Amino acid sequence: MIDKATAIETVMRKLKKLPQGHAIDLRTYKRNRSVVIARTGENEFDVVEKGFFEERFLVPLSKMKKLLKNLLKREFPRSTKIRLYDLGPAEADIHIIRKKI
Repeated sequence: MIDKATAIETVMRKLKKLPQGHAIDLRTYKRNRSVVIARTGENEFDVVEKGFFEERFLVPLSKMKKLLKNLLKREFPRSTKIRLYDLGPAEADIHIIRKKI
């Protein structure tokens, strides 16, 4: 769990170290909305948003900070904590069930 106030810096630091083909998953506390970010190239990321909106973005690292700011505002409007999962080698569009049953 990370604070929403420091989430962008934490995610950007993690993305710079992320190996190609690996992904991270950002979820709300209730785990009902997510943003999955996968590194597809040296400087290319595949971002899949699932929640209020369902969109897919292909962006370089230089545009990622602005995109993350918009996505966090749109998908996590009232959240104070965000769950951060390291998915390892995974695709961005694979739906992983993170809810406890």
